Amino acid sequence: MAELVQQYLDRIRAEQIDTRDGALANYIPELANVDPEGFGLSLSSSDGYVYESGDAALEFTIQSISKPFTYALALDLIGQDAVDARIGVEPSGEAFNEISVDDVTKTPKNPMINAGAIAAVSLVPGAGPDEQFDRIHDFYSACAGRRLEIDMDVYDSEKATGNRNRAIAYMLASFGVLDGDPDDVLDVYFRQCSVKVTSTDLARMAATLARGGLNPLTGRRVIDAHVVRRTLSVMVTCGMYDATGDWVSAVGMPAKSGVGGGIVAVLPGQLGIGVYSPRLDARGNSVRGVQVCRNLSSQLGLHFLSVTRESSSTLRAVFDAGPGIRVYEVQGDLLFAGAEQVLRTADHDRGRYDVAVLDVTRVDDINDAARGMLTGMRANLTAAGKEAYLVDPDGRVVPADRHDDYDAIVFRTLDEAVNAALRRCAG
Repeated sequence: MAELVQQYLDRIRAEQIDTRDGALANYIPELANVDPEGFGLSLSSSDGYVYESGDAALEFTIQSISKPFTYALALDLIGQDAVDARIGVEPSGEAFNEISVDDVTKTPKNPMINAGAIAAVSLVPGAGPDEQFDRIHDFYSACAGRRLEIDMDVYDSEKATGNRNRAIAYMLASFGVLDGDPDDVLDVYFRQCSVKVTSTDLARMAATLARGGLNPLTGRRVIDAHVVRRTLSVMVTCGMYDATGDWVSAVGMPAKSGVGGGIVAVLPGQLGIGVYSPRLDARGNSVRGVQVCRNLSSQLGLHFLSVTRESSSTLRAVFDAGPGIRVYEVQGDLLFAGAEQVLRTADHDRGRYDVAVLDVTRVDDINDAARGMLTGMRANLTAAGKEAYLVDPDGRVVPADRHDDYDAIVFRTLDEAVNAALRRCAG
């Protein structure tokens, strides 16, 4: 039944496939050579299950999506007080590559703009730039669950043309923000921006943050939960540059974009999203990627102010009510992530029942995405020679005016549904 979720992702990606707005990041020569039509979308659940659509295996450079991860690593290694002394957490309202610092503190305004990201690199402990980068590289790979490689052509291109970043680094050095030689710090920064990822890597990295620092693929804790909370907070307020306000109101997920065309988005406790499409808007964000995330949020109900209610939304109980009959009791608010969990659990158990009974009596609220997924559950089971019954006394999934369409499978009580299932199995 994972295909029900897959259909949502494929449709949302297809809605943007003809969009040609935006332009490649040609100020980095190597990025101007990428195929502008590349378009991948990946979603990782909090338990590590990944859905992929389009060019999800296509590698591109992480660029500024590296910023929250290096910031998190610095917080983890030297502590929040030491990081806060060098990098602020306030939105800048400026372009990501602005040559500026806070007027009062003379430190970068936040870690999501270039000035703050360069400062964060300098705070990662190491005997030299190679050791610093190795720590950063290892951390990115641990978040992604695989060893990530570097695109040396992009690194060389960035290093040859990065004069604006050099201006930023030397400005920071003049204010005493950087530890070490500015050129060494920049070399690490250019290398971290040139790490290659796929949209699936980004989804897994986002899922690691969604799980509070535990990589759901490997089961390894890669960073402390309090560091993740701080990092996600800054991503909410600063992650999409001077488009952050619009992003938070319309999409409502901590996120970070990169001029390589990627976007990473995190739904805390629920899932991670990775998108890739290299044409950028004037603010440096992927045109298709932003729209895909807007549609994912609106159509699947992923805004973090909505899904905070879903913390109690889970499978209350799963049990066998008779030979070939398995009951799934759901409680709380049932939104996309909860419905996905129900469907995948029922799919995993498919060999253990002939009739699946879904009891939504204790569901408080449900959105259209979850409703569509649950009503589609029966078609998938029927195709496999099985049946699905629904206990829905309040019309949460099937409204009263549609009961005629589902008369044979919708019941008011669990006992009624189980008795009908027993008769079916006996006949």
